[in-house]
Amino acid sequence: MKILVDADAFPNALKEVLLRAVLKRQIPTLFIANKNIFIPNVPYVSMHVVPQGPDEADHRIAELCEPQDLVITADIPLADRIVTIGAIALDPRGTIYDENNIKHLLAMRNLMEELRNSGEITGGPAAIGAKTVREFADGLNKFLSRKKSH
Repeated sequence: MKILVDADAFPNALKEVLLRAVLKRQIPTLFIANKNIFIPNVPYVSMHVVPQGPDEADHRIAELCEPQDLVITADIPLADRIVTIGAIALDPRGTIYDENNIKHLLAMRNLMEELRNSGEITGGPAAIGAKTVREFADGLNKFLSRKKSH
């Protein structure tokens, strides 16, 4: 098992939580983005820069992902691709995307995008705060605990 991080929009506030878990459990982790992002030089963790362009990081993540991997992303279409491969995705806000919920969440995302495009809804998600950090840590620990028991 490895962890792949959609790092283009991964909040810095969550990086420390993730790194602590990865180092404790010695899980290979790859941050993937279209620009270099500071990642501490620690065992099991590396940075992979993809070419500029829409969805380049997403495509690389999907190529590298294998069943049983964890992908951390807020991108629901990417999460759908990941779940189809047999892996699990985790949103930076703590939601685990799996075969039980991804199609519903994808439909909701598409509906919200339509509403935003029509101007009926404006704004985006709230900023990352202490509650969000806790929810991400809880979702990550839930996944890792489930993995350990299998």
